[in-house]
Amino acid sequence: MGLNIKEIIPRKEIELKDLKGKTICVDAFNILYQFLSSIRQRDGTPLMDSKQRVTSHLSGILYRNVAMLSEGIRLVYVFDGKPPELKSKTAAKRRAGRKSAKEKYDKAKQNENIAAMKRYSSQLLRLDDEMIKESKELLEALGIMIVQAPSEGEAEAAHLCKKKEVFAAASQDYDSLLFGAPKLVRNLTLARKRKTYHGYVEVKPELIELEKVLNRLEINLNQLICLGILVGTDYNPKGIPGIGQKTALKLVQGYKKPVLIFKQVEDKIKALPEEQKFDWKEIFELFHKHLVKDVDKIKFPKINEDKIREILVERHEFSEKRVEKQIKRLNKIKEAKKQTTLF
Repeated sequence: MGLNIKEIIPRKEIELKDLKGKTICVDAFNILYQFLSSIRQRDGTPLMDSKQRVTSHLSGILYRNVAMLSEGIRLVYVFDGKPPELKSKTAAKRRAGRKSAKEKYDKAKQNENIAAMKRYSSQLLRLDDEMIKESKELLEALGIMIVQAPSEGEAEAAHLCKKKEVFAAASQDYDSLLFGAPKLVRNLTLARKRKTYHGYVEVKPELIELEKVLNRLEINLNQLICLGILVGTDYNPKGIPGIGQKTALKLVQGYKKPVLIFKQVEDKIKALPEEQKFDWKEIFELFHKHLVKDVDKIKFPKINEDKIREILVERHEFSEKRVEKQIKRLNKIKEAKKQTTLF
């Protein structure tokens, strides 16, 4: 779901080569769901093996990450731990959304409406424990470090970024900024071209710097968090109806202090349906004091070619030829590292 403040956030387009030599902390769940949503068959169903096990996420992990590693980018994937209780509303909404999408998908399938099937199928997918376990196995086999967060992955990525353990957090969502991540990279793992009604358009990674965001909007981090709560976060998904990004920005710019900001919308919050009501102080505190952990050392595992083959070719029937091609690219990366070390 994520925070929607795209219209007001300044960003800079970059190339993958601009991240060469830098360590990027990836919000794993965000990216894996992106793979499940984007790597699909014509009718919208995910890629699967002969046992009907979903493999879209594994395909994304292999091809997109090898491409980034080939650019000299070092990757750390951080996985969500136990979600805070406040997120239960979001989980309930997602379950309801999946149920509705399933009904619409079945109707589209009955009518042989391929476009509608593709649209609704992306809303049906979810990561189960086995998919998460295999994702971690494959990532480590590719030489990518895994961090298990105690709670929200975005909060942990922001924490590592603030401590300068990594250069930036990577996610499609903007929530990392509310957790105080100094730098956020978007579109990192997207395909380089995206199909639109007018043909294909190039998709480039974007770098968003928190300090520049705050300066451009003429607000501080507390005000940005308030803006997010007004618009809607994972902890109050609907936000306040009628208050969009630009209206929220004017509110936080005008009243500055959180207490004064929410005083202006007190009646609107009270008028919300019971299931949508929220305590802004509780959400505000969660962004400031989220459960995170320190990492002793950023250490990358060795590339394990046999494990890559076992997961993809033997277990899930990936094309051996295509997997070997990616392994060759990994070997080139390994050799380049050896040469650099020797030099």
